[in-house]
Amino acid sequence: MTEQAPAGRSALRAGRDGGIGWGLRSVVALTGLVLIAPTAVVIPMSFSAGDTFQFPPEDWSLRWYQAFFSSEKWMRSLLTSVQIGLLVAVAATVLGVAAAFGLNRAGFRGRGAIRSLMMAPLIVPSIVVAVAIYGVFLRWQLNGTAIGFVTAHTVMALPFVVTVMTTSLAGYDRTLDTAAASLGATPVTTFFRITVPLIAPGVLSGFVFAFVMSLDEVVVALFLQTPDIQTLPVQMYNSITLEIDPTIAAASSLMVTATTLVLLVPQFVRRKRSTP
Repeated sequence: MTEQAPAGRSALRAGRDGGIGWGLRSVVALTGLVLIAPTAVVIPMSFSAGDTFQFPPEDWSLRWYQAFFSSEKWMRSLLTSVQIGLLVAVAATVLGVAAAFGLNRAGFRGRGAIRSLMMAPLIVPSIVVAVAIYGVFLRWQLNGTAIGFVTAHTVMALPFVVTVMTTSLAGYDRTLDTAAASLGATPVTTFFRITVPLIAPGVLSGFVFAFVMSLDEVVVALFLQTPDIQTLPVQMYNSITLEIDPTIAAASSLMVTATTLVLLVPQFVRRKRSTP
């Protein structure tokens, strides 16, 4: 009797959890459907053979992908976005990791206020941030320069890196550092041989989030653009507002695919590390 009672309670608990699980699965499935629906429309449109946007396409063709890869302005904007994104990812990762370590390990008053201040780019509307950056960069003569783009995007990407690294460091066992020090390891050796490997997935996630944020950002880029330097989102915006160019469908499909693949990289790394 005593063995059957816990078994009955376990079965009842499993049934309840299963009911809740199905409810959550339904909500997740519905949310995913809403998020994927625009992509399900854009990608088929990019294979249309027509001269205008058509969904569903009457005829299928790769003409808009050919137009994208053969266009000098599209390829220049793509190269600009990738270069700026990589520089932003490196700068934001270095600064974000250092800031996360400082907030996690330093015992000073006001850490919460500083952390909240660093989250400001996520809270303040993008147009407000863009106007502020434009006004400051106009005085510093950074508008329309690669340094200006990298600096602005780094400021906006820092909250993502700090958030990811703070979560990663929250599960870090500080006794490992103590054990390494007791065995004669220097702080530098401990950091590079113990700390870095353990937080590597978090660093990689922060790097990826910073790169994707820079690659997709358009509001600040619209304020900083010049005819000589335009990112891919700005070129996409101009192609839909200044002219009706179906090439944007191919560019959008490539952006969605590339962003999805990049965001999946940390997941594959975590799964590989967790597999014995």
